[in-house]
Order: sequence, then structure tokens, then C-alpha cells
Amino acid sequence: MVRRAAGGPVVKAARRPELRLPAPERFEGAGLEPDGDYDGLEFREEDFAGQDGGGARFMDCALRGCVLDGTRLSRARLLDSVLAGVRGVGTDLAEATLRDVELTDARLGGTRLHGAVLERVLVRGGKVDFLNLRGARLKDVVFEGCVLVEPDFGGARLERVEFVDCALKGADLSGVTLRDVDLRGASSLEIARGVDRLSGAVISPAQLLDLAPVLAGELGIRVEG
Repeated sequence: MVRRAAGGPVVKAARRPELRLPAPERFEGAGLEPDGDYDGLEFREEDFAGQDGGGARFMDCALRGCVLDGTRLSRARLLDSVLAGVRGVGTDLAEATLRDVELTDARLGGTRLHGAVLERVLVRGGKVDFLNLRGARLKDVVFEGCVLVEPDFGGARLERVEFVDCALKGADLSGVTLRDVDLRGASSLEIARGVDRLSGAVISPAQLLDLAPVLAGELGIRVEG
């Protein structure tokens, strides 16, 4: 699927995950384990605060209402899985792989996803504060109906990424590389740094007017009445 920007080139639309989870079994373990292997399990309202699941693999899993405060999931692989209503501060997903994943109604703060790989991921609803995606690779990712407060995309690569009815507040785009990134559907678009890196993105005329002062400042243009 493609979308054509008014008077401009075609914008390739993101491919959304298509999840058909088998009937999961209820997780009965004592907690997460480093390099654990979890297949076809449902984690319901588990408290994983401070636990170490680094390098673990989650396949065809559902995490619903789980607490992830300070949970270590660095280099974990989340595949064909759903995370619904998870909440936590300081969740560590550095260098993790998320493929065919739906994250819905999350309440997260200071989540570390630097160096991670996200492919066919849908983030719908909820609020994520201070999301760290520095150096991450995002391909076919949709942010829909959510609020992102001061997300850090520094040095990341975004391809076929869409923001749909999503509030983007104080975003850092320093050193980012964009390709087929559609920002037109964002309900608000605030860029704190890196406005000069918008090449490869599509914005609306109204958004261009909103960004005009930041663009003028970046280009060294003085605007006086």
C-alpha cells in the first residue's frame, strides 16, 4: 500500500503486524530467567519488577497488565506477541528485537530501546515518557493514538514509520535517518532537536507552519515584525 503526498512522491505505508495467537497457556513460573524460552504463554498481571529476563525469547506470547519496573529484557526477542496494559519505569529493552508485536495501552517511562530492532510493530494507545530509541532500527512501525513525551530517536533509522493520531512532544531527531516516514497524521508535532533531519519524512501544510519558527532558527533566519 502506498500514499501520495500532495504534489509530491509516493509514501510507502507501513505494514502492520497480523497476529493470530494460538490459545495460550497460563504462565505458572516463579519469574523471568535470563535467556529463558517462552512459547505460547500468557503472562497475566505478573509483577516482574527488577527481574532479569535478558536474552529471553518470547514467541506467540501475551503479556497483559504486567509490571515492568526496572525489568531487564536487554537483547530479548519478542516475536508474534502482544503486550497489553503493561506498565513500568526504567524497563530495559536495549538491543532487543521486536517483530510482529502489538503494544497497546502501555504506561511506560524511561524505557530503554537503544540499539533495538523493531519490525512490524504497532504501538496503540497509552503514554510513553522519555523513550530511548537511540541508534535503533524501525521498519514498518505504527504509532497510533498514543502520547510520546520527549522520545529520543537520535541516530536511529526509520523506514515506513507512521504516526496516526499520535502526540509527539519534544522529539529529538538528532542524526536520524528517515525514509517514507509519515508524520501527517500526528495530532501534535513538537521537535526539540534535529528538525534539519526531516528529509525523508512527509508533513502537512499546517505542521509546516507550526514548525516554521524552529526551521527558521535552524537556518539562522531572523524573523522580525
